[in-house]
Amino acid sequence: MELKFLTFHLDKEIFAINIMKVERVKEYEKTTKMPNIAEYVEGIINLMGEIVPIINLRKKFMLPDFENKEKTKIIVVKLENNKKVGFLVDDVREVLTVTEDKIDEPPAHIGGMSNVKFISGVIKLENEMILTLEVDNLLTSEEKLALANI
Repeated sequence: MELKFLTFHLDKEIFAINIMKVERVKEYEKTTKMPNIAEYVEGIINLMGEIVPIINLRKKFMLPDFENKEKTKIIVVKLENNKKVGFLVDDVREVLTVTEDKIDEPPAHIGGMSNVKFISGVIKLENEMILTLEVDNLLTSEEKLALANI
């Protein structure tokens, strides 16, 4: 079976999200800052009348922040509760079609962290490996609740 993923750059790494979760990709938009919210939440944007929180994936993954946010892209995804959230990324790469046999389970222990729930697999290509992200697991239940109350 073939699967489609939207691939994107985050610092020097390439990640992928199942295309079925992606609502749209848009150019950077200045956010409205929110008080007393997690550091990785950039703020909110108005997307066609809907308030969408924007998550800085570099900060969420403890990577150095963007040098120039105006060159970034926002990937808007729909979570399991039909809420939308935007992920701020360096750049969107391509839609990649792969067969299931090209995707391995993620390692059980990554960097001393066991059971990293937001990594759903590893796409093995000829010259690179791409981590696939499970967007519904990127945020904890508490984080989702906090964002839902914005």
